[in-house]
Amino acid sequence: MYSESDLEAAVAAGAMSPDAAIRLRNFVAESRAMPAVDEEHFRLLTGFNDIFVSIAAAILLVAMGWIGNAIPPQVEVGGPSPFTGLLVAATAWGLAEFFTRKRRMALPSIILLIAFIGGIFGATGFTLVLAIGEETLQNNEPLVALVAAGAAAVAAAGAWLHWRRFRVPITVAAGVLALVGLVLALIAYVVGDVPELQNILLGFGLALGVGVFLLAMWWDGSDPRRETRRSDVAFWLHLLAAPLIVHPVFSLLGLNDGHATTGEAVVVLAVYVALGLTAIAIDRRALLVSALAYVLWALNDLFERFGAVELSFAFTALIIGSALLLLSAFWHTARTNVVRALPGGLQARLPVLDRVSPLPAS
Repeated sequence: MYSESDLEAAVAAGAMSPDAAIRLRNFVAESRAMPAVDEEHFRLLTGFNDIFVSIAAAILLVAMGWIGNAIPPQVEVGGPSPFTGLLVAATAWGLAEFFTRKRRMALPSIILLIAFIGGIFGATGFTLVLAIGEETLQNNEPLVALVAAGAAAVAAAGAWLHWRRFRVPITVAAGVLALVGLVLALIAYVVGDVPELQNILLGFGLALGVGVFLLAMWWDGSDPRRETRRSDVAFWLHLLAAPLIVHPVFSLLGLNDGHATTGEAVVVLAVYVALGLTAIAIDRRALLVSALAYVLWALNDLFERFGAVELSFAFTALIIGSALLLLSAFWHTARTNVVRALPGGLQARLPVLDRVSPLPAS
């Protein structure tokens, strides 16, 4: 299967004319009886070779991490070593030079990017722990937060370098996640070990999640027809923004203490409906997926309160599964109704409803 990024690259390389790319997009959209914009394309597999290479790369990365873990200095006897992350990051970058830069393989590129960022984060964190001293960090939560902030800052810089070199769409989201971790760690360092720290971090996490969502909308707005790599970048940013928004919302409402009332369960359902309308309007399903665990829990709790203890989860799964399948089947119809009810200025900032492109005049 070819992605929009592949078509964009083919046109840029001269392997396909812009007219031919437009005709192909229109043919696919018409044959599916649904505008291609509603398919929310992103490339994960180009073939089984992606899976084969991913498995082999994962085995090699684990081996390199294992070897690095045996190289002193170590945080403790038999514990992690900075060389663990360093060797993993170096191996991931080297493999990306071939499998990402030359072969343009999707799944291996994602795995190698995650390994690279994670390796840098781990190497930096373990190095700082050794430099400061394990004894100094014990029972010193602000200093631990400062170490995490330093590791996150280096990881963000690594993500920027990786993006400059390989342009893997998920890299932007990985870099933004590192920056989110940096900000939250610095806040934890400044606030200190106080009882309100968790709620403070949840509040800032929610604000950062909204910021990531707006950043994702900016990337989406630069490609309203979703025909370039920018749409793929926006997809991963939306996938990051969703849990950053959803988890703090429900946590700050007090819905994670295991003693929810019927009213709180109804609040969960109401919030999920609002998130669903937002997801339909922006044509991104990530919000629905991220909040799914909460709404399943809320419905299950409601059924238990009304006496359906044995079949509570079955009824919950039946309702949610049916609703999501119906929404998927009639996604474009639902989105058309939601978008057309919005003000014209807001509609212009959303992905287009119909991406079938007019052919240029010959």
